[in-house]
Formats: sequence, C-alpha cells, structure tokens
Amino acid sequence: MSIARTPSLLPLPLVATLVVLGTSPLWNAKLGLYPYVMVEIAIWMTFALGYNLLLGGAGLPSFGHGAFFGVGAYATGLAVTRLGAGLWTALACGALAGAIAGAIVGAFVSHRRGIYYALLTIAFGQVFWFVSIKWHSVTGGEDGLLNIRRPPVDLGFARLSLDANESLLYLALGVLAVVALFLWRLAYSPYGRVLGAVKQNEVRAAFVGHRVWQYKWSAFVISCTIAALAGSLFALAQQSAYPNVMSLHQSGFVVMMVLIGGGLVSFWGPLIGVAFFLLARDLLGAYTETWLLWYGLLFMAVVLFKPEGIAGLWRAGLARVRRAFVHAVPATPARRNESAS
Repeated sequence: MSIARTPSLLPLPLVATLVVLGTSPLWNAKLGLYPYVMVEIAIWMTFALGYNLLLGGAGLPSFGHGAFFGVGAYATGLAVTRLGAGLWTALACGALAGAIAGAIVGAFVSHRRGIYYALLTIAFGQVFWFVSIKWHSVTGGEDGLLNIRRPPVDLGFARLSLDANESLLYLALGVLAVVALFLWRLAYSPYGRVLGAVKQNEVRAAFVGHRVWQYKWSAFVISCTIAALAGSLFALAQQSAYPNVMSLHQSGFVVMMVLIGGGLVSFWGPLIGVAFFLLARDLLGAYTETWLLWYGLLFMAVVLFKPEGIAGLWRAGLARVRRAFVHAVPATPARRNESAS
C-alpha cells in the first residue's frame, strides 16, 4: 500500500466518498437501489479499511477476519438485548470484544509468517464460527440473535432516532470518517513506517532493532477492533446477528474487496473495492442469480492481469494521460536547453 509523501488533514478521496454516500438518499432510488445498500457500503468500507491495515499496510494475509466482524455484531446485540445498553455503550462493547479477541488470537498468529500466518487465521476464524453455532444460550445458535433494536443517538442535549435507514447511514458515515482519518494519520506515523518495513522484509526490520512481533500483534489488534466496530453497526443495520457473518466466505469477501479495489497499492483502494463489489451484487443480482460467478471471473482476471486493482488501473491511466500531455506541449527554448544539457 502506497501513500502520498505529505499527509492531508482532510483527504479528497474521503471527502468525495462522504459526499457521494451522504447525498445518496436524493438519487439512489433513480438507480433502483435501496437506502439500506448505502448503509451496508459505509459499514463494509470501515471494515475493509481496518482490514487493509494488515494486508496492505503490513503485508499480513488474514483470511479469517470475518470472525471479528461477527464478534462485534454479537457483542453489540447482547449488550442491547440483554443489558439494555444505549448506542455508545453497545458500540463500545462491540469494539472492546473485538480488541480482546484480536489480542488473544494475535498472540498466537503474530509469531508466524506467510502461509502459516494465513492458515492460522483461517483456523481461528472457524473456531469462532463453530462456537457461534453451538453456544445456543448466548448466541442463539443457527437462529442467531433477533430483534436487536436500534438505540437512539444520545447527544446529551438531543436524542436522534435511528429507526430510518437514512439516519443510520449518517451514523455509519460518521464512524467511517473517524476510522479513515485515524488510519490515514497512522499510516504517516513512525508506527506506520515500521509496518511498511515489516511488509518489505521482516528479517531486516528485526535486524535494525524493531520488535516485529509486537508491531504485528498491535496491528492485528487495531484491525480486529475496527472490524468489530463495523460488525456492531452491521448488527444494528440488520437488527440481528447470525453465525454466517463469521463464515469463511464472509472473510473472503473483504479480501476480494480490498484486492480488486487496489488496497495493495493505494490506501483508498478498499473504498473502491467495497463500492464495486456491493453495487455489482445488487445490480448484477437483479439480472442473474449467478452474479458471484461473473464477479469471481472478473476477480481472477484482475489478479492475473492487473494485480494492482482498480486503483492501480486508475493510476496507470492518469500516468498515460500525463505523458501524452507532456509530449503534446511544444517545447520552449528553456526546455530545449534543459533537455540538451
């Protein structure tokens, strides 16, 4: 994952994303989309950005990340249905549960590299999924947790209802903005640069004195916390929590979103990948039940011929336009002297 040399306090891609999604209630019906789709896009964008801290930022392929998304969903659902928690408490419970689960799992996987790291994340993800199905007294088993109400937004001086999907959309966009700005600043910090060094070569990073295991563990915990926070919002959006959010294919979805969006080369690639995946699901799904087959074929083509994803394709296109523009501009005497020298 590459980023610009100088950080922006308010990055343009984030502003554009917030504006497009924030104004979607005005135009999404014209495209045949439901308001809930935009809520889902905002939630998955938060999930994908947190996941890309591992894959794009540190080069750590976690293939069981849906488990932590589900942990957040269940924790928030239990806080609302059994403890009667308010919105902020419920979201905090989900994020805290994800952090604890990530800290435990990270202690086991952070000593490993490559395929062994990936396989361990799959194994732990399946353990969480199995527990969610079998622990009926807590999780509801295969039926899941139902009737999770949406607590109102308590601002102290006012209470705003989240019953409408449009209201929930703005809450999800607020969380997305906070998470994106946090990760954006983190990427430019010394911590983010060390993660980049770990991605390039763990052995060299350890040789120059960095405690690689601690950086990998902490990145895993941060990523799991963000995944759980996104899962908390997802539980409120669906007003339920099911074991399938922890399944292996659910974990695979976020990997596909990040890769096809270009998360390996661009910090903002996951935003593109999420929007592309979910809009393809809804628009293609309206015409064929085998939409995932066609999306899978497209994903294979991108991985084989353009592994940098959509963001990489966009950058390559801009580079061609710049080169064409430079060649089209007639050379001035000063430029001729410079090129001659």
